[in-house]
Amino acid sequence: MATSSMMSSIPTITSINLRRRNRSTGLSLSCSHQEASSLGVQLTEGEGKLPKVLLKSAHGCEAEIYLFGGCVTSWKAAGGKDLLFVRPDSPFNGQKPISGGIPHCFPQFGPGPMQQHGFARNMNWSIVDFDNVEGNPVITLELRDGPYSRSMWDFSFQALYTVKLNPKSLSTALIIKNTDTKPLSFTTALHTYFSGSVTGASVKGLKGCKTLNKDPDPTNPVEGMEDRDVITFPGFVDCVYLEAPNELQLNNGLGDIITIKSSNWSDCVLWNPHLRMEHCYRDFVCVENAKIGKVELEPEQSWVAEQHLSIS
Repeated sequence: MATSSMMSSIPTITSINLRRRNRSTGLSLSCSHQEASSLGVQLTEGEGKLPKVLLKSAHGCEAEIYLFGGCVTSWKAAGGKDLLFVRPDSPFNGQKPISGGIPHCFPQFGPGPMQQHGFARNMNWSIVDFDNVEGNPVITLELRDGPYSRSMWDFSFQALYTVKLNPKSLSTALIIKNTDTKPLSFTTALHTYFSGSVTGASVKGLKGCKTLNKDPDPTNPVEGMEDRDVITFPGFVDCVYLEAPNELQLNNGLGDIITIKSSNWSDCVLWNPHLRMEHCYRDFVCVENAKIGKVELEPEQSWVAEQHLSIS
């Protein structure tokens, strides 16, 4: 397993080069922080002095993205409360992954030959493009291989992650490209933590799915079939839903209905740690879009998956 000493140092705000693609020429050009801010994209200092991007819509909604881990940590609809949850004990030190929001699991979901959930949530992403479409900011982050990633997974790759903020929705698109000369394979997920009341939260849309239930033994999941119309979180929950539908509904137990639409995220994971995280488990549930089976890419091939979260 790689050690934290192999990770890149955290960049300062002034050292980050903001780049934006010219729509007519296709060229990527540097631009000022002032220009970015005028488009609703503000680069600022977050917790632990980690660089973060604040997206502000003309319609009054907001989102925050930390460049460390490419992690969306906040999403607020206009005038509303935060719909995402970050654990109160989450580190913001650039050494351990941010625990909450929408962390990346790549190129490995869960345990395996490398560290838990891979390395993408432990690396610094860079800003490669941003824009504003009808008052709605959109930004694209990039992650490439380096000594830290290659110490665990010896492949050359490019990951592009586009986040778009709309009046009542947050959309993401993840593109993984094999830039190596040999084939590669990976598993991946968006480990989304939603703010919620665990006693009132529920998920609809998974009835009939094949399940891999990791309770009580995570290393030996029990196969089954979901027969419930409405799934609740009565205790410890860690269950994979294979070939899940591309639209689910989450009732967060706080008065909000969140529709989760996906494209090419073939599976879903429901998770709540219950007493294993006694100080905060009551305040969130995880509904994760995932790709449990291996994605295999030949050189120059790409894989694309999209997620669309909307509040009604």
